[in-house]
Amino acid sequence: MIKVETDKAPAAVGPYSQAIVTGNLVFASGQLGIDPSGKAGADVKAQTAQAIENLRAVLTAAGSDLSRVVKTTCFLANIADFAVFNEVYGRYFTGKPARSLIEAAALPKGSLVEIEAIAETF
Repeated sequence: MIKVETDKAPAAVGPYSQAIVTGNLVFASGQLGIDPSGKAGADVKAQTAQAIENLRAVLTAAGSDLSRVVKTTCFLANIADFAVFNEVYGRYFTGKPARSLIEAAALPKGSLVEIEAIAETF
C-alpha cells in the first residue's frame, strides 16, 4: 500500500490519508468543497466543482485521473441540491462511473458536498 498526499488538495482533517494506492486501484478519501487553503465555495455549485478539483489533484498525485474513476460515493448536506450537484458532476464525469449519493446530516467543516472515489491507476 502507498499513502498519497498532495498540497494541491486540502489536508486530511483527521487521522487518515488523502488516498491509498493498492495494486492498480486508488481509494481516494472524501474531498470537501473547500480549496487547499480551507476556503469554502459560496454555494453547492461552487463546492461541487471544488470537491471534484480536489479529487482530481489527489488522483493525479496517485497516478490516476477522473477518467479512470470506477465508483464515487457522494454526500450532500441537502438533497434538494441534487439537480445542481448533478449538473456540475456530469461535466466532470462524462464516463459515468458507478455512483451512490446520500444526504448527510452534517459534513466536516460545514461543507455542502463531499465526494470520495475509487479509480484505476495508469
